[in-house]
Amino acid sequence: MAINAYEHFIKKLQHSSLKDSFISIQKDLKNTAIIISERIQNLGGAPVTSEGIIGKVEAGIVNLFENHNTEEEIIKHAIKGENIYGIRMSEDLVRGKLDEESLNLVHKILDKDREHVDYLKSLLHS
Repeated sequence: MAINAYEHFIKKLQHSSLKDSFISIQKDLKNTAIIISERIQNLGGAPVTSEGIIGKVEAGIVNLFENHNTEEEIIKHAIKGENIYGIRMSEDLVRGKLDEESLNLVHKILDKDREHVDYLKSLLHS
């Protein structure tokens, strides 16, 4: 979901100084997806390459009910998405289900997501 959401944000920020910041965050998210895919493959699994049903539902709701046009609205929505769909749902999803190495990997990824949130919040206050 996050990679696709940032693609949507980037399109809306075509003529904005924020565009490069959002591209950088999206690049981090793509790298994270690669790392997670590799870990799943190393454990003998097959990684999912789509956003899944939750991501599609959330994207549909956003498109129907939320229209983010200003830079501030886009930043606030990105923060909400990172917090709710990135960090909280990931924490809930993996709680008690991972081996130590995978759990450490997830913690590093979530720390990076928290850095994104902090950075986005700083953009609101600059």
